[in-house]
Amino acid sequence: MSRTVCITGGSRGIGRDLAIAFAQAGYRVFAGARNDSGIEAAADGIRFVPMDARRDADHAALVAAAVQATGRLDCYINNAGVSAWRPITEIDDTFLEDMLSTNIKSAFWGSKQAALALGSGGTIINISSLAAKRGTPNNSAYCAAKFGMTGLTQALAKELGPRGIRVNAICPVLVRTPGLIDALSDPSSPAKGDPESFLAAFTASQSPLGRLPTGAEVAGMALYLDSPAASAVTGQSINVDCGVLPQ
Repeated sequence: MSRTVCITGGSRGIGRDLAIAFAQAGYRVFAGARNDSGIEAAADGIRFVPMDARRDADHAALVAAAVQATGRLDCYINNAGVSAWRPITEIDDTFLEDMLSTNIKSAFWGSKQAALALGSGGTIINISSLAAKRGTPNNSAYCAAKFGMTGLTQALAKELGPRGIRVNAICPVLVRTPGLIDALSDPSSPAKGDPESFLAAFTASQSPLGRLPTGAEVAGMALYLDSPAASAVTGQSINVDCGVLPQ
């Protein structure tokens, strides 16, 4: 029987790549996002569910849509997130609340609702970042949220493991998405408003493979983590970074 997966932020960027890859692998995919961005036309087996990932109730509605349609939930992917750089002296309450609500509180709500619906053999996969493992200038809010994702992943692996539910995180380095390019266009970002020059220089100096990962490669790791081949893997935050941060 086909497995059912819910993906937050599933209509664009890495989320879109996740939705397409899981649908092509035979999953029934429920992509939650604020707008569909054409995701329903991307592949058979994808259903768009409107949601705001910052709201607990919207995660509950996403799970309910999946269970009502397929009778089951097997995998929940907390993918929704936003990148933004800002010096600590310029961070205000509005900026911080948006960064934390989108990048870490959303994963709490998603994990909560998933835990209510998943059975033995189920998985939660958190799309984190290399920023979960090292701090960088002007990036304190994002790094704090992603470091929190590591703690959430480890704690839930211990909490849900006795029920046969595995919890892991994926930590990509810079993946070229519209959201990343927008964020790098800000003068406070390491690109200082020139994303293309920054990405070229970063790739040349930091990546042993001479390239950066794609959203499809992040999706490939997610498929592995939900598969029987990863049945002994839980509580891990796994880099998909072309060797930028060897561990």
